[in-house]
Amino acid sequence: MTPLRAEVLPRAAVTDPLREQMFHLLSAHFEGVERSLFDADLDEKDEVITLSDAHGALRGFSTLRAWRQEVDGAALWTLFSGDTIVDQAAWGSPALARGWLEAALRLRERAGGEPVWWMLICSGFRTYRFLPVFFHRFWPRYDAPTPPEAQRLIDELARRRYGARYDGGVVRLPGNGAVLPEVGGLTSARLQNPHVACFARLNPGHDQGDELVCLAEVHPDNFTEAARRMWAGLKVS
Repeated sequence: MTPLRAEVLPRAAVTDPLREQMFHLLSAHFEGVERSLFDADLDEKDEVITLSDAHGALRGFSTLRAWRQEVDGAALWTLFSGDTIVDQAAWGSPALARGWLEAALRLRERAGGEPVWWMLICSGFRTYRFLPVFFHRFWPRYDAPTPPEAQRLIDELARRRYGARYDGGVVRLPGNGAVLPEVGGLTSARLQNPHVACFARLNPGHDQGDELVCLAEVHPDNFTEAARRMWAGLKVS
């Protein structure tokens, strides 16, 4: 496994050459990626997590946006993850998780005690599996029904962002690239994992680029032991 270094950059610091590398990497793992949609997704984000190898080559990235809003009269913050990919040679590296956790904890400090929710949309099972590794409570999941209040929040946040493109827990985006079968294909062996099977059931159009909308609260009490160990090694300022 290639060792990686994560860096959290303001989106304004993304140079044209880095943008080209990001698009090339995404296109190598997703089919039918439209450049205009990639650029629009990146341009609306606040931060980018880049993953680089020892030679400085880009091996992965994720884009982030955070905003404050009111739902049912109460203020909350939404942390939204956009395009995300890690090169196959670096699968299993914790670098992306460390970069994401660093950005999420900075947002918690900025929020000043107001709740922070991670809104994740995923068309691939690998991204969905980040949730059970790092959170005790997240929705939707295979081993418990989504509580009504959590489902209302998912629906409200997704409808505000996607309007009629959101339906039944899934976002359908015209021109959205789908994970290549050799990267994210759901084999019978993979479907033995209950989290993967849940993802497949809830997002049957994943192979067409449909995105499952997921939610988890960013709070230390909701972190698994794996997330706590990672958190302990971070210096967030």
